[in-house]
Amino acid sequence: MSKKKVLIVTQEMQPYTALSEIAEIARKLPQYVQEKGMEIRVLMPRFGTINERRHRLHEVVRLSGMNIIVDDDDFPLIIKVASLPGARMQVYFLDNEDFFKRKSVFEDADGNPFEDNADRMIFFCKGVLETVKKFGWAPDVVHCHGWMTSLIPLYLKTAYKNEPLFQNSQVIYSVYDQMMSDNFKPDFFEKASINNLNTEDLAAYGSDNAITLNKGAAAFCDGIIKGSEELKEDDLTFFGGLDTPILDHQPTEEYLPKYLDFYKSLLEQEVE
Repeated sequence: MSKKKVLIVTQEMQPYTALSEIAEIARKLPQYVQEKGMEIRVLMPRFGTINERRHRLHEVVRLSGMNIIVDDDDFPLIIKVASLPGARMQVYFLDNEDFFKRKSVFEDADGNPFEDNADRMIFFCKGVLETVKKFGWAPDVVHCHGWMTSLIPLYLKTAYKNEPLFQNSQVIYSVYDQMMSDNFKPDFFEKASINNLNTEDLAAYGSDNAITLNKGAAAFCDGIIKGSEELKEDDLTFFGGLDTPILDHQPTEEYLPKYLDFYKSLLEQEVE
């Protein structure tokens, strides 16, 4: 029997970034799952805070060279890779000078979210799926970590639903208490629409008055994981109304095997 394939998409990961609990989970989880017999790919943004020399990043020419459209503009996508220290695993980084060259991650020096965070998220989510297509690698599980990955469930279940590589993918979204969408503008819905999608397809992601990335992602998932212990009550109420398997927040010493069991339960459900 062939190994099950797990795609981890994360906005953070130790030792490259360490802004929140996402970074630690995204570091430990893929190694644990790989050691339990699954095949892993990890994708994250190549933020300007990541020291390429120290972490030995280098460009993967065969994967680079694509252009990703955001708001009718083309942005070159560069793919880089590094070997994860202490693990027999590689991490792929999505890079673009316009979005990721700056020497901070989500906020400026005064603590204000970048005005183009929505564009950066759209570029990243589109770039992830196009990169996986270039891999020619069909994931059985796609596990998204954090708000910056929140469009991937939508894209997989709509614009990419007929893409053979993703036909059998079980999509999981881990919800965290970190959010950077307060300054998103109403044109977010138009920008995030791709292929034959229209703004109505993004209705779960909110309205002109409020962007609700967690709700939007959860509406298109096969499974939800509460990554943070404390989440917004409004989100929790929304999740409770969905007919979607949910894994509650797990203690530090227990989450790795619990996450693996959650993967297996969704995969078994798919077989049935």
